[in-house]
Amino acid sequence: MSDDREPSVNISGGDAGGGAAAEFDPATAETRAERVVDRLGELYWQKTYGGQDAFTCLVRTILSQNTSDKASQPAHDALIERYDDPDRDLAAALADAERSELAETISSAGLYNQKSEMIIGAAEEILEEFGSAAGFDDFVREDEPEAVRDRLLEIHGVGPKTADCVLLFSGGRGGVFPVDTHVHRIYRRLGIAPPDADHEAVRAVLEREVPAAKCGFGHTASIQFGREYCTARKPACLEDPDACPMADVCEQVGVYPATGEVVDPAEAPES
Repeated sequence: MSDDREPSVNISGGDAGGGAAAEFDPATAETRAERVVDRLGELYWQKTYGGQDAFTCLVRTILSQNTSDKASQPAHDALIERYDDPDRDLAAALADAERSELAETISSAGLYNQKSEMIIGAAEEILEEFGSAAGFDDFVREDEPEAVRDRLLEIHGVGPKTADCVLLFSGGRGGVFPVDTHVHRIYRRLGIAPPDADHEAVRAVLEREVPAAKCGFGHTASIQFGREYCTARKPACLEDPDACPMADVCEQVGVYPATGEVVDPAEAPES
């Protein structure tokens, strides 16, 4: 995201990266998924999307895999400090990096041996095909989103969530709703996606039922909602049904306040 300051009004996107303004009004939402995102628009400030350097965004997202922002951010900062030279392309610097040195640099992110291999491999591939990090950035911003997503998925270590985050935060593409563990849990628990839906199936539901201009905000705000309210083990509704702002639109799939039990929606018995 290109600006961490709270804007004076809720915005979705912005000029950088092709974002577009969006209105938030749960009363006019056409689907339950849109109503949820509109409610999130009343809870959280939106940020601007697009404008991040695509290769830096890719590296940052690889570092964030299977770990928290608290752990991955220091790893990213250390990587940038060591390898980001204004006189040299970052992709070239990382393609030439000594794997053990890079692994040590990013050790706070966890799985550092695997992630260092992924980052070096991605840098080599991008350098060979696009010539530089800047060339890769142009590709992500200018080519057809589906073509960009398909190409990103061909890079070793890049899964759907990583590809979608690059499309959203670098390319500023509308209609992209990355699905992480929070999003996957929340929208199945709400009953908006089938309880046994995998990440890609949840993404398909959300990108179909949430207007394109609201998808990016929906992703980031859903993560915040998952951390504050709809946690994996102790969602707010367990102790107080009125504590959750989504109570009236949630089917509580896998959540049983009467017993205090919480299971993955896929493991909930059919009603």
